[in-house]
Amino acid sequence: MTEPNTPQELRNRLVDHIVKTNVAGLYDPRVEEAMRTVPRHDFVPRASLDDAYANQAVTIKDNPDADALPLSCASQPDVVFFMLAQLNIQPGDNILEAGAGTGYNAALMRCLAGPSGRVTTLDIHEDVAAHARQRLDNTGFTDVRVLTRDAAIGAPEYGPYDRIMATVGIWDLPGTWWDQLSIGGRLVLPLRWRGLTRSVAFVKEADCLRSESVATCGFLPMIGQDGEREGYVDPDRSIKLYWDADQAIQPLSLRQSLTEVKEHLLWTNVAVAPDEPLDGIWLRLSASDPATCRITVRPEAFTSAGSLHRPAIPALSPALVEGDSLAYLILEPMETQGSKRYRLGAAGYGPAGAELTQRLCEELRAWHLDRTLPPSITAYPGGTPDEKLASGHLINKPSVRLVITY
Repeated sequence: MTEPNTPQELRNRLVDHIVKTNVAGLYDPRVEEAMRTVPRHDFVPRASLDDAYANQAVTIKDNPDADALPLSCASQPDVVFFMLAQLNIQPGDNILEAGAGTGYNAALMRCLAGPSGRVTTLDIHEDVAAHARQRLDNTGFTDVRVLTRDAAIGAPEYGPYDRIMATVGIWDLPGTWWDQLSIGGRLVLPLRWRGLTRSVAFVKEADCLRSESVATCGFLPMIGQDGEREGYVDPDRSIKLYWDADQAIQPLSLRQSLTEVKEHLLWTNVAVAPDEPLDGIWLRLSASDPATCRITVRPEAFTSAGSLHRPAIPALSPALVEGDSLAYLILEPMETQGSKRYRLGAAGYGPAGAELTQRLCEELRAWHLDRTLPPSITAYPGGTPDEKLASGHLINKPSVRLVITY
């Protein structure tokens, strides 16, 4: 078979792959048509054609700090696809985008909104906004409005909006967006909490935003939001925690418990296949246990003598932390007939390590009963009285109160 080499052939191959794999279980034929039409390579001119049409993010603005994430990227195409499916743009919609990036996403939204639709895209970086403006002009999308400003401000002068999309990770929902989104309108954003990120599609009601779908994603964090914390436990900087500002987590308080390595292991009868995602476990924990956070462990911390038990995913594992005690997700291979499986459990350390492993394993068993069940997330403006909140697990942030339920 001849390898595709024209931009259109490469574009069709990429979209064919996205539609076939359907990673988030979300599909919109109009989004498929738009992605087959808009030339992504024209929005990332520094990338080769093969890279422009690979299912991967493309950096467009590097970070001067070599150890930090890039400042701006073109999002991975399959994530672009399912987030636009979540947004469910209709002809004539007025749309606001937070995070202009390359301008590619704005061009897709402009296609979906039709001749009577309007798109405004914002970026805090002047050079990123200028790049998006140039690329949109060069590809014929001259009527897309590009503004250089903090996306948290929004663009009230061009609202109200039927759709708002954020293409940067959002920890706290800006209050301005509440006012600029129409009742019945949709807000799709990569929402960050407890060390994880999910693309959540909200529909606005009179007093809240109610989730319609939740999908796994990863995005650079929005500049100016400082509610996320991170810190090393050990002096060798091999064990790191990620948590939120409302959690009383002090990594250094765990140092003695982990040095002593008095381990509490608890295994369940829950097993997974090698390629089965574990994201739902983390979601379950975040919807039930206020101690939920993320742990990252470098290999030397679990391969040397007297070391920690290896986390299920060393770079990205859910954990529970209370005071000087910690528990996190672990796995081990099982003896099975004909297929490889892994048993799940928890490793705990510190005075409350055994209790924390019990709590984590309870949520493992709850997840096992329905592994694909998504949570319901309801967002209320900050200051909403408790009696007006839905029942469920509450997470408070400065501008929003999140209630997560299963």
